[in-house]
Amino acid sequence: MTSSRAELTAEIQQRMIRMIAEVVLFNHAVSAKVGLGASDSQFMTLLQTYGPLTPRQLAEHTGLTSGTVTGVIDRLEATGLVTRQPDPHDRRKVVVTPSAEAIQEKLVPLYAEQGARMHAVLATRSVEELRVISDFLADSLG
Repeated sequence: MTSSRAELTAEIQQRMIRMIAEVVLFNHAVSAKVGLGASDSQFMTLLQTYGPLTPRQLAEHTGLTSGTVTGVIDRLEATGLVTRQPDPHDRRKVVVTPSAEAIQEKLVPLYAEQGARMHAVLATRSVEELRVISDFLADSLG
């Protein structure tokens, strides 16, 4: 068991790297199962996190070109995972809106096992430990 601060810090960093890699690979596999590419699933994450976004906002969040963003939105729309709707504040713009029904039908079942595993792990932690984990993740995100 590691005991020094430096050893624990290194261990946490390595575990975070491994966790990120596993999450990315899992998301790639889920995307492939529903006929999407890697960028497509990341757009879904952004839309589920921030709610409806304009194509420009999606480009800003991802660093992708407007042409690439349009292609991703086209693929997501073709699978029914998103819709383009007029921006309620500016009719010249559209917002990309996730379809809760399609997400529930197509994506939720694919993430159910992973969600249950996370729930089981968190259920073993005290409220104080959960606060520490939550704070750590919030600080890690910036």
